[in-house]
Amino acid sequence: MLSENFIYLAAAINSLAGLNYLIDTLRGRVQPNKVTWLLWALAPLIAFTAEMGQGVGLVSVITFLAGFFPLLIFLASFLNRKSRWKLTTFDFICGGLSVVGLLLWYITRLGNIAITFSILADLLAGIPTLIKSFNTPQSESARAFFLTSLGSVLTVLTISSWTFANYAFPGYLVLMNGAIFVFIYFKVGKLFRK
Repeated sequence: MLSENFIYLAAAINSLAGLNYLIDTLRGRVQPNKVTWLLWALAPLIAFTAEMGQGVGLVSVITFLAGFFPLLIFLASFLNRKSRWKLTTFDFICGGLSVVGLLLWYITRLGNIAITFSILADLLAGIPTLIKSFNTPQSESARAFFLTSLGSVLTVLTISSWTFANYAFPGYLVLMNGAIFVFIYFKVGKLFRK
């Protein structure tokens, strides 16, 4: 286990990842999926609120950043025409299911259940970007997803009390961002098509 002070390093790494993607969005180098990024903002911010209610502490900073930068990226995606991505019915279905997850959190309002539904909502919101990374890796930023995954790994390594509230969201972020990074960096979709 790492010292809890490594949360600050993880927060800096995740902030660097968010800033990198934000700048790439403003410059039109990446084409964020608006449904994904809007819901990637909402779900972590709800999980952050639930984690604070559960007394999670510093680990929740990573969850907050996981929502804060996507909100900025979502807003930035409207500023540069080159950063636009065409939304499909599938995107809206995933977004709708993600909203259902958020509504289930609202109905239950219980800490661990809220975290579970936030993870489910975040996952459903992320599926379009996961598929986009598989099919068109050039429309995404491997560096941003690698850094976010790295920051989340550092967060997980600082956990001293292995409760669901402490490890669930950071652990999920490691897996989701790691998968997207692998799809982009190794161009997995092109390998499968060969």
